[in-house]
Amino acid sequence: MPDETLAFVKVEDVHRRFMIGGKEINALNGVSLTVERGEIVGFTGVSGAGKTTLLYVIGALDKPTSGRVLYDGRDVFDMSEKDLAAFRSRRVGFVFQSSNLLPEFTAEENVALAAMIAGENRRDAVRKACGLLSLVGLSHRTSHRPGELSGGEQQRVSIARALVNDPALVLADEPTGNLDTATGEEIFGLITRLNRERGQTFAVVTHNLALADRMTRSLAMRDGGIVADSHDVLEFR
Repeated sequence: MPDETLAFVKVEDVHRRFMIGGKEINALNGVSLTVERGEIVGFTGVSGAGKTTLLYVIGALDKPTSGRVLYDGRDVFDMSEKDLAAFRSRRVGFVFQSSNLLPEFTAEENVALAAMIAGENRRDAVRKACGLLSLVGLSHRTSHRPGELSGGEQQRVSIARALVNDPALVLADEPTGNLDTATGEEIFGLITRLNRERGQTFAVVTHNLALADRMTRSLAMRDGGIVADSHDVLEFR
């Protein structure tokens, strides 16, 4: 059982440096933050501010050059490769700007496959996939392939796939970025409903400041660091 007295996610003095063309790029510069259970946290900032890099580090898709990322007090990068893979599969869900669905598989198969990779048997994986596709409003599209779905429908499938292993945290990188305003609103509404009904924590990278302002909390990033936290603004007021 997780220790409720600990921060759900704690990022401590994280740096991430890359070498590109012989030049060192500092993507993250000493980022520290906490994310509590049940929050919807938005990350905003211009391209190159470090938002996506931070999201990938939080989700253990990328390893920091230095610093720590702790879940319930445990540093994920101290895990073995096997445990880290299981952590990424079961504790964290990912939604990307491009849905990254496998084009040769149906919506149901795309969602079920993520559960089967995590060790679920086929029957239970399909059952979960059907339930989640119904939850996101796509019970009538389960047998359609991505090419037969609209952009908003593809993103809904992507969200269902991210939820299939019941992760405690869902990381979304510009989930409305490729969508028109109305469809983007629908996707954001779905995220807030899932957060309310299922208790999942969301961390969302977005360029849409209006959406970020409606999240539980928003963090502005610049030059690889956090320069503003809406919690601090509210407390100051």
